Amino acid sequence: MNNDLQKPIIGFTCGDLNGIGIELIIKSLSDNRILDVCTPVIFANNKSINFYKKTIAGSTFNVHITRELAKLNFKLVNVFNCWEEDVAINPGELTENGGKYALISLKLATEALKDGVIDALVTAPIHKKNIHSEEFNYSGHTPYFKAVFQVKDVLMLMVAENMKVGLVTEHVPIAELVKYITKEAILSKIKLMNQSLKTDFGIDKPKIAVLGLNPHAGDNGLIGKEEQIIQLAIKDAKQSILTFGPYSADAFFARGMYEKFDGVLAMYHDQGLIPFKSLAFGEGVNYTAGLPVVRTSPDHGTAFDIAGKDKADPASFLTAIYEAINIVKLRFAYFDARKNPLRKTSARIIANSVDERLEEN
Repeated sequence: MNNDLQKPIIGFTCGDLNGIGIELIIKSLSDNRILDVCTPVIFANNKSINFYKKTIAGSTFNVHITRELAKLNFKLVNVFNCWEEDVAINPGELTENGGKYALISLKLATEALKDGVIDALVTAPIHKKNIHSEEFNYSGHTPYFKAVFQVKDVLMLMVAENMKVGLVTEHVPIAELVKYITKEAILSKIKLMNQSLKTDFGIDKPKIAVLGLNPHAGDNGLIGKEEQIIQLAIKDAKQSILTFGPYSADAFFARGMYEKFDGVLAMYHDQGLIPFKSLAFGEGVNYTAGLPVVRTSPDHGTAFDIAGKDKADPASFLTAIYEAINIVKLRFAYFDARKNPLRKTSARIIANSVDERLEEN
């Protein structure tokens, strides 16, 4: 990390070349005040940056081009040239190039993250079908990072100011969902959420709510039996974690019960993401909990329909940047406090100072 805790180095993947990723990056990093809180490194190439810069009205985006990560400019936005050749960019179109160069960017950025050259990574949206290949045989970023960093499990955690929602299953067809709802899987996600809330968000004693799978949380076995499995996982988790449920998902969100908990564990993608995107204050962020590194992303996709039209809203992407910075600092403080018990309050102090600096920006 550059200058201790003051300016973490944040990497950015370009995402699908034909999506809104690079436009979001340019818009998010155009305000020079971002350089007060981090040193950005974009993994793309200068020609792709220039292409999208020309599509943004009044853009005066300036960067430092480098082919060596050891030679970053800490006073400018850096572009690490991942390729030299000319690449056809076709905004809004699903092309082979879009996925090919998204993967090149992702692999090089991940390598830098793994080597500790960057402190966190913000990933721009990819198109799952377009990037899928023998090299990328994953349903998305989350399982990719799980494999690369060789961890037993990870948690897709949606983060906003007023709620944090994790998922037991992610991109799984509804017809196959039930086989993934096991006691072991649920318990693993509860543990990951609990640890992440402590380590990455500075919450000393997290309270976690667990949703049921079936309507009305199974109605005591009248509508499915999966809640019995969920109850067993909750019972085991309660031995060391403040865990409650299973709750009927519709009533839980409709009655505002999520406000009483630090984290909510949903059983499947839409059960968690529909209420999250409907109720979250501001813009949501997708965070991969359980990794030894920090990775965030906006809570939306490639948006081909508006790509290259200067219509992309950078709010969620900016929030993903700020969240990555905050988590890096909180993690540092958390582990520093564990090494030095007399500094137990350092995580809170750092979190507050970061929030104040981000509000100023």
